[in-house]
Amino acid sequence: MRCCRSPRWAQRVAAHRPYPDLGALLAAADEAAYDLAPADLAEALAAESSAELDPRAPYAAQLALRAAHAEYERLFGHAFVVCLAGVPPQERIDAVLSRIQSRLRNAPEEERVVAADELRRLAGERLAGLVDLPDAPELVRFAPVG
Repeated sequence: MRCCRSPRWAQRVAAHRPYPDLGALLAAADEAAYDLAPADLAEALAAESSAELDPRAPYAAQLALRAAHAEYERLFGHAFVVCLAGVPPQERIDAVLSRIQSRLRNAPEEERVVAADELRRLAGERLAGLVDLPDAPELVRFAPVG
């Protein structure tokens, strides 16, 4: 549930344990994310929160991001989710600002598809991060749902 706050997603991923390796786990997580019903997706997105900028970021960037997040939430009814895997830390501010500004132009149906894909990618990154823990084999094989 720390990776994607959809009980259906968590149950689907947990139901197929044990996983032989990280690739199999991530494939199952992707499949579970693709199979989310609209209500499941809405539940997962409602549990997300907009990422905060590094407090050392320029004030203008913080102000612009806060305004963009507020507009996004007003238009789409949930927090802006974006997976920044592979984006170097020094480029994250620009990446978030450009992506949110671009996605603010999406129609609600189009944005629901984009947000679902970003949530799927984000859940995979979170899951991979959990597996990197020292007790990963037990976590992957025996972790309870929730």
